[in-house]
Amino acid sequence: MNERRFDGMGKVYARHRPGYATVFLDYLFSEAGFGAESNVADVGSGTGIFSKQMLDRGVARLYAVEPNSDMRIVAEKEMGNDKRYVSVSGTAESTDLVDDCVDFVTAAQAFHWFDKTRFKAECRRILKPQGKVVLVWNTRDESCELVRENERVIREYSKNFKGYSGGTHGAKGDNDITFFFEGNCETRVFSNDVAYDDRGFIGRNLSGSYAPKENDTAYGGYVTALKKLFLKYQVGGTVLMKQLTRSYMGNV
Repeated sequence: MNERRFDGMGKVYARHRPGYATVFLDYLFSEAGFGAESNVADVGSGTGIFSKQMLDRGVARLYAVEPNSDMRIVAEKEMGNDKRYVSVSGTAESTDLVDDCVDFVTAAQAFHWFDKTRFKAECRRILKPQGKVVLVWNTRDESCELVRENERVIREYSKNFKGYSGGTHGAKGDNDITFFFEGNCETRVFSNDVAYDDRGFIGRNLSGSYAPKENDTAYGGYVTALKKLFLKYQVGGTVLMKQLTRSYMGNV
């Protein structure tokens, strides 16, 4: 992972990236085995969006492993007073955690950045026997016309865009994910639609790793195109972005 990719993006990421579906958290804490005695390593934790959701539901210890200092500092300001929260300057391939220390490893919106082979070895090292890995993404629902038009705007102005989440999903992406696990993995999909006002919609689009930065020549045109797109679809000052929370859980 290139940890410098998100330099300077901590605040916009924290402000505009959505959390994961409430029903997904229900699933983790009612069916998947998460609970008040669970120790969790949230790897590639970013600004702590998913970390905070797990802490709010109640885990014993949450190790937030994040290499980017800008993202990590935002998370520390949000959760640093919680004694269950441990901020770790580490990578997916070298977490700096001790052996056999966690019941679950999670990676939210992050697995596509990792060296898969080295991350798998690191998961095996830090997981307790029979511990599990949970990979999760918020993905756009491509049945939504707004989502499809939004992607066309991104492709026009973002030369680094290869598809959402680095092109992780779709037939090949799903195969790459499931191949990571030993044996079967449990796959779940949950609705997680989000309503945005104009600032939120533009901010969400600027929070992507592929988005033009303010000093890029494409930045002005990108923002203008997003404003036009918002006006086209807004109802009562908001647009509804249809999206899904996709999770994969299993042993490695």
